[in-house]
Amino acid sequence: MRRCGSTASHGANGMILAGGSDSMRSCLTAFTLSTLLAAVAGAAAGAEPAADLIVSDAKIYTQDAHHSTAEALATRGGKIIFVGSATGAQRLVGPQTRLEKLGGRLVLPGLIDSHIHPLDILDLDVCNLESKPMPLKELAAFVAACVAHYKTPAGQRLRVHQWNYTDGNQPDADHPTLRAALDAASTKVEIQLLGNDGHHGAFNSLALEQARNSAGKVVGLSKQTLATEFRAYRPFVGVDANGDPNGAVNEDARYLINPNSMLDVDLDLVARAPERVTQKLNGAGITAFLDAMVLPEALAVYDKLYAGGHMTARVRLAQFYDPSHTRTADGRVDYDSILAKAIATRAKYANNPLIRADFIKIFADGVLEGNPYAIPPTLPDAASLRPFLQPIFGHDANGNATLTGYVDTASALSASVRSEPEKYDSADAIQFFMKAHGYHPAQCAISHGELQHTREVILEYARRVHAAGFNLHIHAIGDTAVRTAIDAITTTHDGLAHLQLVDPADVVRFGHDHLYAAFTYAWMNTEPGYDLTVIPFFQKVTGNSYQVLHQKASYYESNAYPVRSIKSAGGILVAGSDAPVETSDPRPFVNMARAVMRAYPGLPALNPEQSIPLRDVIDAYTVNGAQMLYLGDLAGSLEVGKSADFIVLDRDILALADTGHAADVADTKVLATWFRGDKVYSRPVQP
Repeated sequence: MRRCGSTASHGANGMILAGGSDSMRSCLTAFTLSTLLAAVAGAAAGAEPAADLIVSDAKIYTQDAHHSTAEALATRGGKIIFVGSATGAQRLVGPQTRLEKLGGRLVLPGLIDSHIHPLDILDLDVCNLESKPMPLKELAAFVAACVAHYKTPAGQRLRVHQWNYTDGNQPDADHPTLRAALDAASTKVEIQLLGNDGHHGAFNSLALEQARNSAGKVVGLSKQTLATEFRAYRPFVGVDANGDPNGAVNEDARYLINPNSMLDVDLDLVARAPERVTQKLNGAGITAFLDAMVLPEALAVYDKLYAGGHMTARVRLAQFYDPSHTRTADGRVDYDSILAKAIATRAKYANNPLIRADFIKIFADGVLEGNPYAIPPTLPDAASLRPFLQPIFGHDANGNATLTGYVDTASALSASVRSEPEKYDSADAIQFFMKAHGYHPAQCAISHGELQHTREVILEYARRVHAAGFNLHIHAIGDTAVRTAIDAITTTHDGLAHLQLVDPADVVRFGHDHLYAAFTYAWMNTEPGYDLTVIPFFQKVTGNSYQVLHQKASYYESNAYPVRSIKSAGGILVAGSDAPVETSDPRPFVNMARAVMRAYPGLPALNPEQSIPLRDVIDAYTVNGAQMLYLGDLAGSLEVGKSADFIVLDRDILALADTGHAADVADTKVLATWFRGDKVYSRPVQP
């Protein structure tokens, strides 16, 4: 074989002469090329590999510590590898790199919903009122149409979803109560209305007759059983002027008739196509969430989602076991049984990259809404530091409730009624009293509402849950429940949800302990129908106008949803849609707009002093939510090393807020959602 240089000319000292042969020059050229190629290959071996995806021509709100913006980001293997300028991203372009130019669109980190019931948000073919307010006459006709449409067999139950329990429901001569309205719809089919808040319900007579006592015997819900074996449920059952159930059955009292009253949907239907859950969440821009109440039977849906490759979001499960209904043989709360189940479930998901079960849910109380159309008016059942007032309602020219006066519960008459209630038990005695005094004798009662469990049970449950290494997620609506919940909290990742009414002394405690406050900001507004179900029980008013209901210095107006105060005190704001409450849409951008505006478009604001800037509520939906759910190293901001979870919006919500148009944020649509570097949602092109 001929070697390079075998015919080369050499000088006297053996150096290669410049005027060597052509073959020598060819060998030198080959050597030079091979050397250069080797050098390039070596450099390439040390260079950073190309990106899988580069997003550029964008306004990327990174949510890093400086809230900086960037033009481009790059991902590889589901992680962010670059955030910065478009020019800087170019060095990561390779032959297989996907390039996405967004035309200046705003990009946010994937949103985190810190309180949602995701398995209940699907739009199924069911009888659904969609939260539309209806007088009882229209409600009866709607339900009757559902009975016919769904061909519900006699003796079976029809569940009617998304009943608006606070607006509408005006009675008339033929439909004086909810029970009468539902009886008008059917006397052959059991009917259950599912309140759009998950706490209220209503039943017709046939369904009320199915109530079972603790021994499992069917005894029915009646005036007699409310006075005897169901006495403990009396605060949760609406009654008419004669003391008979008026159809309204709330909170745990619903389980006497239907043990599955907490579930909005049939889990078997959801499990047939569970990917619809994450598709809907991704369509709203949500890439992580806390399922705020997970029953054991719901785990199969999550298992199927994960096994099928459809778990396109991270989930933290707040396991739910009801301590008041988990008892030992001698009647004590069976804490050991509850924790054994919770620990086993946590262990099941301990190594799952997307599903964890480190939280436990407990209800501290119920809700603050009463019923102004009932006689006597049904009081709120949430726990209150102050006794509820006993308002006397009439009706205005439009048939809406209006305040005409208040019962003096401190009077000698009221004290007499409370001391001898049996004297006012018969229909004749009630009618005589009402004619003489203008209100029902039951309104002489003094009530502070109730905790969902005794304070002792809540505190002991919390102690044991914390000792087992879990975090608590606590439903707390009224000020007593909020105070009790804060007393129970000992770990930094516990969260309190809803917080409709918080005493100023407890606002300070949020900051002292740096507690997480999971607000549903979309509820922070005035609404005439709703306001009449709450405010008259806290402050004396006359009439039903905005001006009389929303008195600036009143306790409710000053302390309802105190978002800004809690943040200023040092509490940590997170965001929870609570869907399907009120609507099955998680509606994150409605929540954002309402956090800023505290008002429906065209209506006055609810204590606007508690408004927060848009960037603060974006924090709640991103970095703060990530911290609460132990996802801070993966999600919540767009930084190198974190998961490539981000969304593209159809408008610049930051610019809208900065130019005084925060209300328009509510109309924002998600154009695309990326999770772990993959596009998991793309908004359909509108015709």
